Amino acid sequence: MASCLKRLASIRTLSSITGLVRNKLHTSKVENLLAPTLVSATTSSHYFSISQRSSQDYSTGPGTTVHPECALNSRLQNDGEVDHQDYLRWGNGGGTFHKSASIDPSAFVEIGAVVHSECAVGAECRIGCGAIIGPTVTIGQSTKIGYNVALANCMVGDFCVIHSGVCIGQDGFGFFVDEQGNMVKKPQTLNVRIENHVEIGANTCIDRGSWRDTVVGEHTKIDNLVQIGHNAVIGRSCIICGQVGVAGSVTIGDYVTFGGRVGIRDHVNIASKVRLAANSCVTKDISEPGDYGGFPAIPIRDWRRQIAMHRQSLKSANSLA
Repeated sequence: MASCLKRLASIRTLSSITGLVRNKLHTSKVENLLAPTLVSATTSSHYFSISQRSSQDYSTGPGTTVHPECALNSRLQNDGEVDHQDYLRWGNGGGTFHKSASIDPSAFVEIGAVVHSECAVGAECRIGCGAIIGPTVTIGQSTKIGYNVALANCMVGDFCVIHSGVCIGQDGFGFFVDEQGNMVKKPQTLNVRIENHVEIGANTCIDRGSWRDTVVGEHTKIDNLVQIGHNAVIGRSCIICGQVGVAGSVTIGDYVTFGGRVGIRDHVNIASKVRLAANSCVTKDISEPGDYGGFPAIPIRDWRRQIAMHRQSLKSANSLA
């Protein structure tokens, strides 16, 4: 035993492990670690050299593309073992990924993040700690996913920013009363599509569709704490401020701006280039571009006129009192 400890203490570099394996003085885990299908080590080098093999040698399953260095790091950090669920450690960041996921080698998956089966993660993506990327989710290149984000049943485009706590792709809020008087859930089986250059603020929720995909158009910017219901379709280059609520099956055109705490009733259509003042509520279709406000939302000039008349009537009533 003492002689074994002395020989282990003399090892200064990782490359010396090869000699140790040849002398059968190391564990079977190290033998698996240095399996020729992954790496070849030489006693004269201070670094592992990746053997010249086809990309299939570094494929962990059907449909998977894993960079050789990331595959090596994954094997190193898992002590050469893969658990029964076929999850591995991603070398660039230390996150966890399923072997059937396709992740670009330049993607950074931070420790604590999980990328589930059959996902696709593009080049230069960054996935923060605690983020959960559900099965079959697609994330485009250079997209940033914040801490504790939950993505499911969705496709995210290129150059997007999704801030901490965002939930995308969960079931929408749809129920009906059956013949026995019980509340029954309506099936929610479709997806969410986030197009390119979209930014979504912290703790915003976007529900998956039931009869059509929920869509957020390219270059749209969404503030914190926004709720977007199932089947909603939002056009390109829209601005949606904090605490806005968009009910299900709403259709919104391009270049629309919602002030804070705006509410949109379900199945409403809003034309392009509409601006809604804060705290407005849309209860019917808006077919003409322009500025609107109030509850229910009406053209902004009419709303201001109503407010002025109301104030005048209050002054008159106070003067008579």
